[in-house]
Amino acid sequence: MAYITAAAAHLGKGGARLTRSLDPAWLATAAILALLALADRSQAALSAGFVIDSAIGILPFLGFAVAAAAYAKASGSDALIARAFQGNPVRMVVVAAVVGALSPFCSCGVIPLVAALLAMGVPLAAVMAFWLASPIMDPSMFLLTAATLGTPFAIAKTVAAIGLGMLGGYGVLAGQRVGLFTNPLRANLLRDDIAVGGCGSPSLDDRDIVHWAVWSAPERRAKFAREAAASLAFLGKWLVLAFLLESLMMAYVPADLIASAVGGDGVLPVVAAALFGIPAYFNGYAALPLVSGLIESGMAPGAGMAFLVAGGVSCIPAAIAVFALVRAPVFAAYLAFALIGSVAAGLAYGLV
Repeated sequence: MAYITAAAAHLGKGGARLTRSLDPAWLATAAILALLALADRSQAALSAGFVIDSAIGILPFLGFAVAAAAYAKASGSDALIARAFQGNPVRMVVVAAVVGALSPFCSCGVIPLVAALLAMGVPLAAVMAFWLASPIMDPSMFLLTAATLGTPFAIAKTVAAIGLGMLGGYGVLAGQRVGLFTNPLRANLLRDDIAVGGCGSPSLDDRDIVHWAVWSAPERRAKFAREAAASLAFLGKWLVLAFLLESLMMAYVPADLIASAVGGDGVLPVVAAALFGIPAYFNGYAALPLVSGLIESGMAPGAGMAFLVAGGVSCIPAAIAVFALVRAPVFAAYLAFALIGSVAAGLAYGLV
């Protein structure tokens, strides 16, 4: 009996190690591709190509954020960077929202930067403000929006981006006053993937000497490589799955379904546009001509605003990446802020 018990324990440990080695994100990606290859081989090839193209497109943003976070960790400058975001929280939320609205990051491209900011210990309120505002507007998006939907619409969308960022930032501050949103990152990230937050992050009061010349010290070069590889592996696997799901949405969800649901006037079309925008498969640039055509066909401009704001913040690829990064309460708040803010922006623009 003792031998059987020992053998069972050994198998149990081996099974646990095997379970840990089978990453759920890669398993889901492989399973979807396998099923797609059996059911629709041509779409499997198209989806694989879409994932590759999307990954190449986001690689500059991903590489910059990963390298910046790894350098901050290896040099010890992450505490200094985090302290730069300290101060009056009311002011920091406004600054983060304005900077986010002017930054050139899409809803997926901002995820690596958000991970880096949280790794550096930046307060969640400022990060949330930046996070929500950044994907909605940037300089090139402003010009394209003005050309497609008019300059007043582009200005209103910029104001909506800043307002949504402030809504999220101040909402987080209010929640933190009653004990919510502590330790925003998922627990497994503190140990395995990107080693951020909690005991893995430096204290904002850390006074360690910063070693800027990372490349001159072998141990710091090694730490840079470890941090960059871990961050890239974690963010990459979830973005690959997100892009794969986005390709399936584009292939199998008819655009006419969305168009018919958000037409008309009143409050309900604005709410419906926001609800459809949250899982929308259109990126910000592709959505502009769609919304322009819908408005020309009779859709209320406020509904178009709600669709663009909600879709820009929390489309399916971005939502999956956010879900993988933060705990459930923060993820729920992220979606709630996106929905409430987009509906408010649509109603306000309709009134104006």
